Amino acid sequence: MTPSEVVKFAKENGAVMVDLKFMDYPGLWQHFGIPVDELTEGIFEEGLGFDGSSIRGWAAIHCSDMLVIPDPTTAVMDPFTQYPTLSLICNIVDPITKEKYSRDPRYIAQKSEAYLRSTGIGDTCYFGPEAEFFIFDDVRFDQNAHSGFYYVDSIEGIWNSGRDEMPNLGYKPRHKEGYFPVSPTDSQVDIRHEMCMVMQKMGIYVEREHHEVATGGQAEIDIRFDSLLPMADKLMYFKYIIKNVAKRYNKTVTFMPKPLYGDNGSGMHCHQSIWKGGKPLFAGDQYAGLSQMALYYIGGILKHAPALAAITNPTTNSYKRLVPGFEAPVNLAYSGRNRSASIRIPMYSPSPKAKRVEVRFPDPSCNPYLAFAAMLMAGLDGIENKIDPGLPLDKDIYELGPEELASVPSMPGSLEDALAALRDDHEFLLKGDVFTQDAIDTWINYKMSKEVNAMRQRPHPYEFFLYYDI
Repeated sequence: MTPSEVVKFAKENGAVMVDLKFMDYPGLWQHFGIPVDELTEGIFEEGLGFDGSSIRGWAAIHCSDMLVIPDPTTAVMDPFTQYPTLSLICNIVDPITKEKYSRDPRYIAQKSEAYLRSTGIGDTCYFGPEAEFFIFDDVRFDQNAHSGFYYVDSIEGIWNSGRDEMPNLGYKPRHKEGYFPVSPTDSQVDIRHEMCMVMQKMGIYVEREHHEVATGGQAEIDIRFDSLLPMADKLMYFKYIIKNVAKRYNKTVTFMPKPLYGDNGSGMHCHQSIWKGGKPLFAGDQYAGLSQMALYYIGGILKHAPALAAITNPTTNSYKRLVPGFEAPVNLAYSGRNRSASIRIPMYSPSPKAKRVEVRFPDPSCNPYLAFAAMLMAGLDGIENKIDPGLPLDKDIYELGPEELASVPSMPGSLEDALAALRDDHEFLLKGDVFTQDAIDTWINYKMSKEVNAMRQRPHPYEFFLYYDI
């Protein structure tokens, strides 16, 4: 839509408020609202002011004035507000220079698409993320000087098989057996269906939904692929919709990668392909039906994976999922059909249009604008420098012996290790000024001070079990 069409759309839908959404640096949507009378074509050029110093990872207080510029192509009606509300996703602009803000994640995603076009390699990169999540019935947590705990609960949790529920009906998925029995064991069919219906009403095409592997309410809803920026926008609405539909059912959703001990965590496998002039470029006569370009793209992802992890797996909790020998693909290898490899080539369809690579190590705690941009830049670096991904590994990597496994590189074991890898390996992100040095330094410093060091200083409950009697 154009600005004038957005104003008309708001009137036709009886909007009385306009909600302006934008991203903080770690990856949460922020927003503020204006009455619909303030919605003019002018704000799509002039913007609206706000305090950028109050946003995580953004401007210092001495240069805090910033502008939001709504993107008219993102206009939709919000399905959750009491009063009819138009929703717009915004870009961030400096009010003095009128330049786009280098730490705005959405701008970084836009620059990555522009860089792809500038290389002549392709004009579109498609992404198809599969974000898993947990639907819980209760969550409590606290941390202070003398105590710390978390508690999550689900009517589906196998740990509740002996609880007096007046009556307890007993249909609870066992650990690692949630994929995917029918109801009544799967108790979340209706809530997932409502999530899907709301998504489709907002223009997000849903391909499938199902219960996921873990007990305790793990789920997945797959949406159709799109080009990088629109897909990142859709993934933010995806999270917004899922959380708010769950709230209607008096339930809560988390995209934390590992909220439960002893069962599968939540990943976000990302399908990727490059196209040019409406034609797919990843199909060819090489391994698993890939083109040489696609193999080089894989080579770039594998080479830069430790640095990418700081962005695609950006929380300390991410590395509770990325543990060698368990379900997450930590070994940096590629393979057709093999889900134990960190990069898989799906083999469902022989169509060249369906040929893609699936990067399996990311998780849904990431900022999608940054994660998609970073993976694209790594893949492009592989193509530009003809990085050989090596031979595929068509074995169950989980069953490899120590000698064979020693030759397979792996993902970092902690967020600190991943940030160190990013500090040492980020030149590929600086191409085309996609990520600036300031943006990367800010990311590393924020994550170290607010998350890594903050976790270091706090006792863990399990440490009392291990060490209290020393």
